[in-house]
Amino acid sequence: MSTDTRAPVAPFTIAISLKMYFGRARTIAWCDEVGHLAATHPAVQAGDVELVVLPTFPAIAPARHALLGSPVQVGAQDLWTEDVGAFTGEVSGAELAEIGCTFVEVGHAERRRIFGETDNLVGAKVVAALRNGLIPIICVGETTRGPAGDAADECLTELDRVLAPARNVRSVGRIVVAYEPQWAINAPAPAPVTHIATVCGRLNAALAGDPSFPQSRSIYGGSAGPGLLTALGGDVRGLFLGRFAHDPQALAKILDETLLLKEASAC
Repeated sequence: MSTDTRAPVAPFTIAISLKMYFGRARTIAWCDEVGHLAATHPAVQAGDVELVVLPTFPAIAPARHALLGSPVQVGAQDLWTEDVGAFTGEVSGAELAEIGCTFVEVGHAERRRIFGETDNLVGAKVVAALRNGLIPIICVGETTRGPAGDAADECLTELDRVLAPARNVRSVGRIVVAYEPQWAINAPAPAPVTHIATVCGRLNAALAGDPSFPQSRSIYGGSAGPGLLTALGGDVRGLFLGRFAHDPQALAKILDETLLLKEASAC
């Protein structure tokens, strides 16, 4: 199975990973607020923003219930490479799709640092996601701060390695590449605007020329929050948010920014 690439993709992608910050009750309360926000915000209602929430595994089902009737999509923060088998403690892409997930995050820097995930393993997870009709949010990013051109080269090389297994088995589907420079994760501020625009621009150019992954785009994560999309001026079409989206009002401000950018591009 591959992801459906027939439907048009919204101009902006805003995804939020809740990591392990929220328990079940707080996740449900947060989703209630975000669901109401999405159901009433003109950017989401007009189809200008696809809004994606990635809760913990146990909170996926209650999050989906809390978000019923809203346009918010739900995904997972990880998956295993196989669809069935003796893999204690893991969750398959097949089950994630069965319970209504549409996105899944793979290859975050924390998974690599803490659990030793390699490019080969991340690549196998990308294949598993696409096989089950899920859109993988693939995290890439350099470890140390340096020139933007060097960062782009490193990210493109990493992305090529991660996508190689999908190309080898002729997987086709939409992907989202989350550029998250590791030195900016949990930092007080995101990477500089010119740095982000350069790296995401190079990633988008590579994705645009790859027929295996149609309608794909890069977004930025790494201490992203309100004001960043405006500062980028439309050069980057989405954010991968963490702690700066814990307050739904901060998320509302980011959605407001997409409206302003749409108006500016129409002038």
